[in-house]
Amino acid sequence: MPTHEPDRRETGPPLEQILGLIDPGMLDVVVAPRGTGVPVTDVMLLDPGEEREDDGPGREGDGPEPDDRAERLDGTERLDGARAAAGPVLLAVGVEVSSPEALDVLRAADRAGAAAVVLRRGARGPRAALLEAAGRGRTALLTRRPGQEWTEVLGRLRTALAHSAPAGAAGTAGVGALLLGDLSHLANTVADLVGGAITIEDPQSRVLAYSRMDHEPDPMRRLTILGQEVPRWRVVELRESGFFRALWSTEDVVRLPADERYAERLAIAVRHGPEVLGSIWAAADGRPLAADAAAALRTAARAAVPHLSHHQTWGRAAARAREGAVHALLKGNVRSAHEAGVAADRPYAVVVAEAYDVHDMPDGQTGSAVTAGQRVLDVLALQAAAYRPGCVTARSGRRLYVLVPAGDGEADPSRTLLATARSVPRDVVLAGSGPVAAGLSGLPASREAAELVVRVLRERAARLSAGKVVSAVAAYDEVVPETTVLRLLDRVEPLWGSLTGPVHAMVEHDRAHGSAYGDSVAVYLDASCDTGTAARRLNVHPNTLRYRLRRARELFGVDPADPAVRLLAEIGLRLAARRPHGTGRRSGGTDRR
Repeated sequence: MPTHEPDRRETGPPLEQILGLIDPGMLDVVVAPRGTGVPVTDVMLLDPGEEREDDGPGREGDGPEPDDRAERLDGTERLDGARAAAGPVLLAVGVEVSSPEALDVLRAADRAGAAAVVLRRGARGPRAALLEAAGRGRTALLTRRPGQEWTEVLGRLRTALAHSAPAGAAGTAGVGALLLGDLSHLANTVADLVGGAITIEDPQSRVLAYSRMDHEPDPMRRLTILGQEVPRWRVVELRESGFFRALWSTEDVVRLPADERYAERLAIAVRHGPEVLGSIWAAADGRPLAADAAAALRTAARAAVPHLSHHQTWGRAAARAREGAVHALLKGNVRSAHEAGVAADRPYAVVVAEAYDVHDMPDGQTGSAVTAGQRVLDVLALQAAAYRPGCVTARSGRRLYVLVPAGDGEADPSRTLLATARSVPRDVVLAGSGPVAAGLSGLPASREAAELVVRVLRERAARLSAGKVVSAVAAYDEVVPETTVLRLLDRVEPLWGSLTGPVHAMVEHDRAHGSAYGDSVAVYLDASCDTGTAARRLNVHPNTLRYRLRRARELFGVDPADPAVRLLAEIGLRLAARRPHGTGRRSGGTDRR
């Protein structure tokens, strides 16, 4: 294969160096038409429909230069390898190397001036046409091995890229020569540079590392180190004062003046592109900070990028493993308690929360609504972590599970957390708590109870018009009758589908003809057979409702005055509401005949 020396007008470590810093076997080089010495400028996700605006020398943009025509991937022209420039590594998430789309993806990466593109390997390997096109192009073709997740590949490649920055980029040999991920050594090195005490924190103000203590720390530093996080009240104080907003919105050092309680502090955010990885804090340690402390922190923030990226990548892998252990525990695998971070000798209650966009509740979710819901779950997970020591969380789709430890004799440890969930602005949160489980074997029952509570809240919301839906929370013992009905309906549903009768006929007629007999009967029963109340809920005239009820009796034999028929209607209409195109909402309806 060609091994031309790449054009280094754009800086970046060579691809071979990046690959050498990630786990062996994570990626395989299939074809590298320019060799693996091509410089890498970034690691990004590939959008085949988006091409780079600034293509630079030797790249295909609006068209090849007249005196430098390059062979396109369809074989019409030939690239001069000596003119090859640096470019990003693009991850083609979801594209298998043997798929028909792989050739289009390779062409898009080539048009984008990519150094390499990574596809999923699959079972069959690349097609001959793809190999031929890759050999004629300029973008290296790499494959991701089975068992590797895209998020981990992205994190490892970005970490390797940050760690491979030119030696002079950091500006200080002592900082730049640290072992990757050695945050404690990094903190001590930075402390020597700034002449103060250092803490390195993640974006949630949890302590990742701190420098040695040559002097007695001030009270805030002592509290932070002992608690392994900045005290919650201090976080609130800094947030409300606007300090965090200033810290996360600038690339420069932010100063927190000394007061009667605490020494002066300097802080700077550690960034990888637009992503905030954490922050570095310097506090006066028995002496004033060095005159050039701010400059030293700027250098340290640049040098800290690979270390925090490495920590974040491994931290995400550990978090996924811990989350998997929590789910296993909630399903009854008590052996996963240690990995989940759950104490075997403590009682816990399970809280389940679901988040929805206020305009798309609770069904018909759009992509933006789901994204908004995920952001709300992020906030709830942080609130749960700060609520009480020992709280453990895990995600599953739009749901958040929280294991809340209970004190001795405490019957409802999650009440305050539920109230917090209800106060999330602009979004709808439905949250429920199960009873306290005395031992780990009782956690699945507490989880099931909490899930039933959320189902009750969801059904209540479904009966309201969209503009009236708000966040709601409840404990299991507050909705026992409704959860019992749900359990009964779950058991009856398989049998109901095999039966026939008046209610079945009415429901099928509504589905086939778009009529509203089922809605009318359901709301009438919910209103305890009060015609006026039911009509107001349906937004129709009482005479219209009376007409519908009379027609339901004449057409199908559904007579709410008959106790047996009334019971069957309650069951059948509740079950019909679970199915797509069921009876729909039970209030705010239109005047459908």
